[in-house]
Amino acid sequence: MTIRHLKIFVTVVKCGKMREAANTLFLSQPTISQAIRELEAHYGVKLFERLSHKLYVTQDGERLFQQAQHIIDAFEGLDAVMKQAASSSVLRIGGSVTVGTCLLHTLVTQLESSLEHIEAKVVINNTSHIEEQILNNTIDIGVVEGLVKNKNFMNIPIYEDELVIVAGKEHPFYQVKELSISQLEGQAFVSREEGSIERNQYEQYLLENGIELKQAWSCTNTDAIKRAVMNGRGLAILSKLLVEKEVAKKELSIVTIKDIKMSRDIQLIYHKDKFLSQPMQTFISICQALSLPSK
Repeated sequence: MTIRHLKIFVTVVKCGKMREAANTLFLSQPTISQAIRELEAHYGVKLFERLSHKLYVTQDGERLFQQAQHIIDAFEGLDAVMKQAASSSVLRIGGSVTVGTCLLHTLVTQLESSLEHIEAKVVINNTSHIEEQILNNTIDIGVVEGLVKNKNFMNIPIYEDELVIVAGKEHPFYQVKELSISQLEGQAFVSREEGSIERNQYEQYLLENGIELKQAWSCTNTDAIKRAVMNGRGLAILSKLLVEKEVAKKELSIVTIKDIKMSRDIQLIYHKDKFLSQPMQTFISICQALSLPSK
């Protein structure tokens, strides 16, 4: 017995004829008759009597009719409440620092334009913290850069980003067109905090090639990092997306290292067991359609 059976039964009672009920519900008359037979078999009672080609509700049918109306009203009320809840949903989005600075505002704006009554709650932190929050279900979905190895995550690459080394005007590398990797040995670096993909990925590559950096400053704020580099405190490893404006203004220069190009994916991540709500599906589609100029 389903809510569909009850709706058919109530409509037959109100119409007084199976043919009229079929027309009202846009169903065939055999479908209506089959649903009534299934209800009678389920409860083991007769719901209608047919006398002189007319349909009469039995006493048991009257009992079912009274209860069925309450059940249908309650079901439709629940349906309306849940649809309203879905239309005014909250989507909790996590973004790593580069994504939060360069991309997330655009993505969230598109989400808000696509869905009425959506509330986006955004958290910006380094990638390892975003991973942890997804595992703890304190956010629904993340947009992060770099390699995410956790087998509990679904990963959808949406954009290829490049990591670059930048220097300020006070640094001797500012006007150098190209360096060998060995020339980075012992250089002072203004670096990201532990857990940062930028720091881990490029620094690990340098260490594997025998290059050790001298950490001068450690910051969580990318603006503070750029400011320190501009003031001659050292070199920095940053996303190319993050330094476009400063490079265009000649406040920073990108230091090209011979035969090295360090790229990483910006990707969507969410738990593989996460229910994909309509807001999540919409946000995923928006991110997959992300189109930026090729760097």
